[in-house]
Amino acid sequence: MLQLFSRAVELLQAGELVAFPTETVYGLGADAANPQAVAKIFAAKGRPADHPLIVHLPGAGHLDQWARDIPSMAWALAEAFWPGPLTLILKRASQVPYAVTGGQETVGVRVPSHPVALELLRAYAQAGGGVGGMCGIAAPSANRFGRISPTDAAHVHEELGDAVALVLDGGPCHVGIESTIIDLSRDDGFPPRLLRPGHITPEQIATVIGVMPEIQNSGGAPRVSGSLDAHYAPLTPMRVVATAQLDAVSHELQTRNARFGLLAYSLLPVGIRPHALRQLSSEPEDYARGLYAALRELDQAGNEVIVVEAIPDSPEWAAVADRMRRAACGSGTA
Repeated sequence: MLQLFSRAVELLQAGELVAFPTETVYGLGADAANPQAVAKIFAAKGRPADHPLIVHLPGAGHLDQWARDIPSMAWALAEAFWPGPLTLILKRASQVPYAVTGGQETVGVRVPSHPVALELLRAYAQAGGGVGGMCGIAAPSANRFGRISPTDAAHVHEELGDAVALVLDGGPCHVGIESTIIDLSRDDGFPPRLLRPGHITPEQIATVIGVMPEIQNSGGAPRVSGSLDAHYAPLTPMRVVATAQLDAVSHELQTRNARFGLLAYSLLPVGIRPHALRQLSSEPEDYARGLYAALRELDQAGNEVIVVEAIPDSPEWAAVADRMRRAACGSGTA
């Protein structure tokens, strides 16, 4: 594995792409200080150039390279949740390329907790980092833009093939959905804003900083990863159905011999016979861990439609509900 890390560092410093696992999803990595390398991420993903990328750091000690006027709340959250699935939006340091911020004056940063990601980032820093000695790897999800995020190395190979110089295999991601994003870029006196829900909840954040973040996705908030209405989506049309309606909808599809996949967490009536079935846990964290792999499987199973059992409407399911809404909005589009 040491040879692989050395090779990964060499490739990153040469401006190439390296995919690696984080605890959330697999990332498509490039030297965040090298605009030409960052451009390769956008090209490989088919991602619009004004979409910002999250910069992954070896530790909070590298924050000053990437952000300025860092508020005390940011240091407190970093101490509490890093390494971990929390992205902080901060004011961009002058040396940070606009290529990585989508042309904005803010930058998203986090320290991932996956051991392979951390080892890569630390090896990268030990080798002197990237352009200008800056130690950050820009790494959006390693998939085509808008599609289902990869939670296994095999998904990266399926999605991007030869566009990636090296894929580090760290097994399945144990969180399975993207990081929580919290905006701390506003001036003093304004509360932080939650721009994307994730594994770390607003309540957990409030416990650390003493104030509940505003729930806001627009109205002057910076553009951030994964905030489009259509995202995380299968190519197969996807239909979210209330638990009480599953039997009737399945019967209707079966009557007209439609091939359908079913993603469920409840015990199903005996008469439901989907072409492909994925059953996930009724516990939100376990469900989140398996969500993208399940959607990917059903998307590749030759279904005409993917039926998804609606999840509970409760705070602990908020992050999954966010991904499900965006996936349904973007499904069935080529």
